[in-house]
Amino acid sequence: MTVAGPAVASVAAELTEVADGVFAYTQPNGGWCLSNAGIVTGPDGLLLVDTAATERRARALADRISGLRAGPVRTLVNTHHHGDHTFGNGIFSPSATVIAHERARQEMAETGLALTGLWPDVRWGDIRVVLPDVTFAHELTVHVGERRAELLHVGPAHSTNDIVVWLPHERVLFAGDVLMSTCTPFLLFGSVTGALDAVARLRALRPRTVVCGHGPVTGPEIFDATERYLRRVAEVAAEAYPQGRTPLEAARESDWSEFAHLLDPERVVGNLHRAYAELAGGPPGTPLPVAGVVAEMIEYNGGRPLTCLA
Repeated sequence: MTVAGPAVASVAAELTEVADGVFAYTQPNGGWCLSNAGIVTGPDGLLLVDTAATERRARALADRISGLRAGPVRTLVNTHHHGDHTFGNGIFSPSATVIAHERARQEMAETGLALTGLWPDVRWGDIRVVLPDVTFAHELTVHVGERRAELLHVGPAHSTNDIVVWLPHERVLFAGDVLMSTCTPFLLFGSVTGALDAVARLRALRPRTVVCGHGPVTGPEIFDATERYLRRVAEVAAEAYPQGRTPLEAARESDWSEFAHLLDPERVVGNLHRAYAELAGGPPGTPLPVAGVVAEMIEYNGGRPLTCLA
């Protein structure tokens, strides 16, 4: 299954200092494959969170980092295995040590560059899969000079291997795709119930600033917004699944007006597929037929292809 997506001529991105020496690198509009990154500076270099989807976007990120004059990228954290957050790893390795959850390494190796087949018209450039050097199961602390960065596994949520980067002193949370600002959550590769648990766990950290995997920098209000959407998905699935209605039927026949402002609403079909799988007793993150689900998402979208501007 392939879906068309025009490549854009230039990279639009915003670099925002969200705490002293801590930056959010956001790529508007935050839709498919327009992911964010995070930068944590120290006295001898910096920690980078995620690396963008294409070669030119990763190089644009590297240029902005060079402009900070904060030294080299010494540590690179991948929040999960998806290519729009990892395909740029090669721009920063081998000088940077790549860290991710242990399942991220496995799934990166298995998935490879499959994402490029979904949007063959995107200018992916010279990208390759660079696997993590260091993996962990639950928690890992990275020190950037005197800064403490806590890496916490909170999946399965968006994926099986979601981790967040939490700066407790600055109260800044780099949430990866567990949270998406102004964008529809996407749980096809993860878990609806797990995502609700992850939101509750991250809310308990009481961050002041949240840098989501996609969309603008936000605050703790993102927890309520995400939870409302996830609960609506669970509610619709709980009603429709016993009635024998398909996820596509349930998506079409249900009221999503509260979430009409969110980008990429077709993701609801994938989210309902995941909710149905869990209601059927499947373990969180069990692989689902991606090509078939994407075809249904396109059908829900009125036959229009999924828009990727990477």
